[in-house]
Amino acid sequence: MGEQLDRQLGLLRSLLVYRTIPWRGTQLRRFYRRFVPAGGLAFDVGAHAGNRVAAFRGLGARVVALEPQADFLKLLQRRFGGDRQVTLLPQALGRAPGQARLMASPRTPTVATLSTDFVERAGAAPSFRGVQWQVGPMVEVTTLDALIATHGIPDFVKIDVEGFELDVLMGLSQPVPAVSFEFLPAVRDVALGCIDRLETLAGKGRYRYAVSLGERLRLLQPQGASADTMRAWLRDMPIDGPSGDVHAWREP
Repeated sequence: MGEQLDRQLGLLRSLLVYRTIPWRGTQLRRFYRRFVPAGGLAFDVGAHAGNRVAAFRGLGARVVALEPQADFLKLLQRRFGGDRQVTLLPQALGRAPGQARLMASPRTPTVATLSTDFVERAGAAPSFRGVQWQVGPMVEVTTLDALIATHGIPDFVKIDVEGFELDVLMGLSQPVPAVSFEFLPAVRDVALGCIDRLETLAGKGRYRYAVSLGERLRLLQPQGASADTMRAWLRDMPIDGPSGDVHAWREP
């Protein structure tokens, strides 16, 4: 009973955070317009309450949204189940197809992860010290390559998987036009590994990188920085610094 109440309160908190700010949708569409073209395709990996799905649809894109948490998936189905341009998948992404154990926090359900290493190390971050992790269900895992084989090459991939970002990108064998992944200073090696992976995939091409902190929806490097510059920026972050997202896009 207590766990169920915690989960319900956590979901309510997530909905209040993501849906009750009236101008939030406009901000999200404005921010993602440079990455998600009208008529394009976006993958939302870790869709949670669906605010990014709504933004991508508002920009006129087709969306493939993955969410392994049953409670969030129900919310997504209620909101987007009738939209033929949204594909909802009850799956996670990783290096290879299979199954994995989900770790979740009923009171803060947006921080679910497949990474036990992240659970152990993220406590060093102030924003995670109050998170109480619990062992969740086994969930189906697929790969970015498998999604691409089914749905096509996405214009943008948003990855929000709490420390499992590199595993997601290891399931990708070709460059994509644009991608974002979370970073947390306490586990910055994951983000550094993501940059290395993207640079390997880029081949003779190049990615440009920029950071947005928290939910501020503003790039600190609007024109983009090189991989080396972004690596240095991440390494210089204090361990108690803010989290955020690294955005990467291929140069024309």
